[in-house]
Formats: sequence, C-alpha cells, structure tokens
Amino acid sequence: MSLRALTPLDGRYASQVAGLADYLSEWALIKHRVLIEIEWLVAMSRRPEIEGMRSLTDGEVEYLKSLVGDFDDESAQRIKEIERTTNHDVKAVEYYLQERLKGSSLEDVGQWIHFCCTSEDINNLSYALMVRGGIEDEWLPQARALVEKVAEVAEATRATPLLTRTHGQPASPSTLGKEMAVFVHRWRRQIDQIQNAEYLGKFNGAVGSYNAHAVAYPEAPWEEISREFVEGLGLTHNPLTTQIEPHDFLAELFHGLIRFNSISLDFDRDMWSYISLGVFKQTAVKGEVGSSTMPHKVNPINFENSEANIGVSNSLLEHLSTKLPVSRMQRDLSDSSAMRNIGPAIGHSLVGIKSAIRGLRGVEADEVMLRAELEGSWEVLAEAVQTVLRKNGIPDAYETMKDLTRGQGITRDGMRKFLEGLDLPEDDKNRLLELTPATYTGIAERLVRHISSDSS
Repeated sequence: MSLRALTPLDGRYASQVAGLADYLSEWALIKHRVLIEIEWLVAMSRRPEIEGMRSLTDGEVEYLKSLVGDFDDESAQRIKEIERTTNHDVKAVEYYLQERLKGSSLEDVGQWIHFCCTSEDINNLSYALMVRGGIEDEWLPQARALVEKVAEVAEATRATPLLTRTHGQPASPSTLGKEMAVFVHRWRRQIDQIQNAEYLGKFNGAVGSYNAHAVAYPEAPWEEISREFVEGLGLTHNPLTTQIEPHDFLAELFHGLIRFNSISLDFDRDMWSYISLGVFKQTAVKGEVGSSTMPHKVNPINFENSEANIGVSNSLLEHLSTKLPVSRMQRDLSDSSAMRNIGPAIGHSLVGIKSAIRGLRGVEADEVMLRAELEGSWEVLAEAVQTVLRKNGIPDAYETMKDLTRGQGITRDGMRKFLEGLDLPEDDKNRLLELTPATYTGIAERLVRHISSDSS
C-alpha cells in the first residue's frame, strides 16, 4: 500500500481490489490489446480470402499466444516505453509485437499486425473482455456472498418478531427475517440481470464501414469475418457502428450495478438504524477502538464505510452510463478518457460490498430487546382492532381506535379492558384478546420462503 496514492483504491483499499486490478487496470488494458492484436493475426492466417497473409504453423500460433500468457510487468513497461516515442498507446502495442517477432519465423508477418484496424477496433474488444472478466470473476462472487449472508440472517430470524417503523414511528410488527428477505429478493433480481448482461464488440474499421477492407480485398465477406472474429472472443457482434462501439451495453450494465448499489445503500442505512435502535447488537473486537475519547463506543463503521463507497461508485457509474453513449459524429476522444474510470467505479462498489459483509459478521439480533420493545407498544394493535370492528359493521371504527391510541399509547391491561367491552362475535373477540404485539406479524414468517424459491 502506497501512502502517497491519490485514490483510496490504490492506497487504503488496495488489498481489497487487488484481484480487480488484473482486469481493469492500465496493465490489464495493455495486455488485452496484445491479446486482440494476436487473435486477429491468427484469425487472418485462417482466412483464405485474405491472400498474402500466410498460414501459421502450430508452433508459431503457440508462440504468439505465449506473448499473452507470459505477459508481465516488464512487457507492459516496454510498451509504455515505446509509447513515449509514438505518443499513441495502441500503435505502441503494434510496434512492440513487431519487435517480438524479429528474428523468429514470424518476422515476415509483422506487417500484418493491426491490418485494416483502427485503434478503437482493438480498444472496444479489450474493454468488453476486461469488464466482463472483472464483473464475472471479482464483482459477482462478492455480490452473491453478500446476498447469501443476508439470506442466512433472514432464515435464522424468520420467526423473530420485530417492531417495524414507518416514518420512523412504531408500526405494525413484522419479523426480522422477513425484512431481511426483502433485500435478498431485491438483490437477486439485479444479479440475474447483471450476470446475463450482453457484451458487445465491433471490428469494422475507421468509421465502421469497412473502407480499407473493401479496397484491399473487395471480394472478402468482411461482415462475416468481423462477426466470426468478435463472436470467437465470446462477445456479441455489433454490425452497425461509427468508429466506436456506441457503449450502450456498458450503460445497460452500469445501470444494473447502480440498482444493486442503491439496494445496498438502502441496506446499509437500515442496518445502521437497526443497530442504533438496538435491534442488532455489535460484537466488540479485542484491541479495536470505537472512539478516541469515548471508551465505550462500538460504532457501525463497516456499514458506514460501505455507504460511502457505494455512493462514490454510483456517482461514477451514473456519469459513465450517460456519457459513454454520447459521441460527436463518428467519434471524439472523450469516451476514452472516461472509460479509464471504469475500474474505480466498479472498485468502490466492490469495497462497499466487502465492508457490508464484514459488518454482518459482527452483529446478532437482540431478541430480548425486541420482545421488550414490542411489549411496550400495544398501540400497534389498533390496526388489527379497527379492521375487525369494520368487518363487523361497527361505525367509526378507525376514529374510535385513533382516539384510544394516537399519540398516547396503551398498555396490555388497557387494551384488554377495551376489547372485553366490545360487542363482537365470540371468535373475533377471542382472536383479538389472544393477540399480542409479538404475535401480530401476519404471515411474515411464511413470506421468507420466497428467498428459498429464488435461489433454487
């Protein structure tokens, strides 16, 4: 960790996003450019329509692919050194590869590197592979881990009664497990969409019209060649673009991440509130300090950290999702500069997710406190009573209960005395007399079953 890092992702949080750096760093971008250039060289060698580009032996193909497999910091530094002369990052990759072919049996095909390509042909495919790898290999596993951890809490507390709050005030009881299950269900919907995201790629030249291609080899089926090449990388071919792939798919993906993040932000704030109210107890960690002056403090710092990082992530993702699909005419360079912030956008989300997971490991429901709070909140039964009164045609049911309970509460004995004086059918009266705030939870416990069916 560098104490001189300008961003926390490269300093304080570096260890938490180290895996993501393999996909979304400058090093990863350079490596993926090398990958695309080599894959295109190999693809051309297998197309008889591209006369002049000879076939490659198995050994030559193996050597070319080793330039990707063995790509390291020294390789990246050499490309950056070349870039200092070219002042062009993709051209530097082309020169680097030609340099690596000198003195080998492949020296004669060096001129075919980057053939018919514009830089954006290389870059858009590189970014599509990078983002897909970062999401699938790093972000999604942690997102699923968070969701499953909350699902465990939901299952464990499915029958634990909870005094809910609407507008911050006591409301009809639920169970803690059901309230946790709501988040699980919401997150899983977003994960389904994110994991099924489509990653597009284009490979059609300087303005997307195969201009140079058609001049060099007018009879070659360039659309077919492009489609097969893009799909061979595991991407979806975009057949109609300007110089750049329009980035609509990135906007779609980022909007999915924003929605997942927003649910996480909602969760963080609820957990903070539940801890403040005593719904959850926090575990004190030996040696940890909660306050520099108040020794008793155990602060919900992990949920606060998560909230902060999620906020930064959403700010970046919101900008990227609205900026990237907009480009002047056939292209401008603003997308290139903006896309260098994809790593930080996803990185801050990853840090936020991991912080929330840590927070969950240090809390447990305080069931004694929960039941005591419910026992002191008999007024929440006013909803049940006025509903039964209405069912039985008793006039002014709502107003009667409002006068009895609003702003003043009522005790167990007071509620029982009131119920005993009602002229109700015996079954309805007995049901109300047996009701307590802790048992007035509807079918909340049963609703938790939905998260079991979600995951099956």
